[in-house]
Amino acid sequence: MPVDPTTPVIEFRDVSYCVGNTQVLIGLNLQVARNETLVLLGRSGSGKTTSLKLINRLVSPTSGEIRINGIPNEKLDVIRLRRGIGYVIQDVGLFPHFTVERNIAVVPKVEGWPDDRIRARVQELLQLVGLAPELASRYPHQLSGGQRQRVGVARALAADPGILLMDEPFGALDPLTRDELQREFLLLQQRLHKTVVFVTHDLREALRLGSRIALMEAGKLQTVLPPHEFIRSSDPWASAYVRAFGEGLESAANRGAS
Repeated sequence: MPVDPTTPVIEFRDVSYCVGNTQVLIGLNLQVARNETLVLLGRSGSGKTTSLKLINRLVSPTSGEIRINGIPNEKLDVIRLRRGIGYVIQDVGLFPHFTVERNIAVVPKVEGWPDDRIRARVQELLQLVGLAPELASRYPHQLSGGQRQRVGVARALAADPGILLMDEPFGALDPLTRDELQREFLLLQQRLHKTVVFVTHDLREALRLGSRIALMEAGKLQTVLPPHEFIRSSDPWASAYVRAFGEGLESAANRGAS
């Protein structure tokens, strides 16, 4: 059955999540449109990563509902759901005893792809993420941090999922490598048109990569705005975040000059 293109790819309907007596998410209502990059922005503990985990059912909501293409995700087979969603995390999570090729091929292998198709897909993805073909036979410990992160992105894209979840994927990298991977991500998105939910606490990254920015604080969604509106917004939460980030940059610059 074809999906209505106007139906949100991901939708949170009054979603709350509690751990014991602690409310991690409170009444989250949010839609993610097809092919957009929605950035979840906020400080540590604001509920960003939990929101990602709710999408692919790594955790289940205490109340409310998450829909994927209009269908409640608890009604979807969890294995099929997760295989249809690429997931990229900060520490990559590559299998250390697998070569680069085997790491990228994990989902296609489980899906029963023939070996020649898998090999072709691995080479295609290595080229797509800017890695040399000969790296396919290397192991994660033989790669730089930036190379490992590229392999993580390639693995997430291996079975061509429609949805990509990215949890601080570039946060552990040095500034130059991070800048390079951000640029490559933008080029990839222009080419592949995935529906992406991207978690970061970095305002510059959010402004650069997001088609919309969803600001979270203490488990609540405070505002959702396109980048050009977010940076100039009179919304008290957005303006406070912009102001705090600007003050942090100014302090760092002053320290460097002293």
